[in-house]
Amino acid sequence: MDNINELFQDRNIKLTSSRKAILEVLSNSSKPLCYEEIKFSINMDKATFYRNIAKFEEENIIDSFESNDKKRYFEIKKSKHAHFICTNCSKIECIHEDFNFKLINHKIENIIIKGICPNCL
Repeated sequence: MDNINELFQDRNIKLTSSRKAILEVLSNSSKPLCYEEIKFSINMDKATFYRNIAKFEEENIIDSFESNDKKRYFEIKKSKHAHFICTNCSKIECIHEDFNFKLINHKIENIIIKGICPNCL
């Protein structure tokens, strides 16, 4: 995310230090992160974190999904892509390959592929 300040202005969202901190951590990551991974980089309580995450989801700024480890993972909404989740070690990988399939009368918002990663084979 190039300019967080601009994003907030464009969407008419109040820029707070908490919101900026969360988006900076997510924008600097190459993979989705859960709260437990983010909390070491920011200084805020869990309630404030999830309140801001809810606002970001409402404004379509971030995507989230639940992994098989029952944790919710978050990432900045960029290009649509699938995620691979290893059912053995719970590692998450972003898959940026083109999936050319459509479901009639459906809107696909997220693709989660579960299987075993190369490290666990």
